[in-house]
Amino acid sequence: MQASKRLTEEMAQLLLKISSMLMTSGANTNRILLILNKFAALMHADAQVFINHKAFIISLTDLENGDKITEVMRLPAHIINFTTISALSKASVNAEKERWDFEKIKYEINRIDQIKHHPRIMVLFAVSLAGAGLCNLFGGDYISFAVVFVATFAGLFTKQLFARNSFNPYIATFFGALIAALISATLLLFFPSINPDIAIATSVLFTVPGVPLINSFTDFMDGYILTGFVRFMNGLIFVISIAFALFIVMYLFNIQSL
Repeated sequence: MQASKRLTEEMAQLLLKISSMLMTSGANTNRILLILNKFAALMHADAQVFINHKAFIISLTDLENGDKITEVMRLPAHIINFTTISALSKASVNAEKERWDFEKIKYEINRIDQIKHHPRIMVLFAVSLAGAGLCNLFGGDYISFAVVFVATFAGLFTKQLFARNSFNPYIATFFGALIAALISATLLLFFPSINPDIAIATSVLFTVPGVPLINSFTDFMDGYILTGFVRFMNGLIFVISIAFALFIVMYLFNIQSL
């Protein structure tokens, strides 16, 4: 009896871990439940889950021995990672096809959890290049391109620094946007013939909360109103943080509009 109870607890903890990895990586609610239910079925269990932005509650019933357990997990900081979502989605499909047992599922989930993120310098360079490219696409010249690259690099570095030191994510976003916009506006003072609007606007694009806002829309469409509303409010606060940072820069540099 103790062994079966312990196995039920392990299954609940593993399913919570899968849910946490998906939620913090940026998956929408429908995908989380779809993957979770696939793994639960392979474990011969029924999982009822309450999803919150900060925590998960799972009530698991072992269909083989009737054991029931309820577990709660507090979620860590959300860091968008599509590699994790893709790997878990692929694992759930393979598990269903090959009828994985609990140990195989546990091994694969732990392996996916150990996958390292891209090197920090690569992320900084790639995001900065993307922001500079958007500046060029929206009509900026090559001076603006270089300014946005530098500003985005510095802003993202600042945001990552705050995040690594466990600062509130809204504060991290505010200071990331503030530094990027300040550097962009300051550098463009040396080129008075260039309109700063495009450069400043595109230098803070890396802070835009696209994933929370898109997920809030898909959650609303799928009928997960409460989760969708929480995601929407989360994204809205990020937008307010960015807007406040831009307001400060526009006030300091007497910029009338962007």
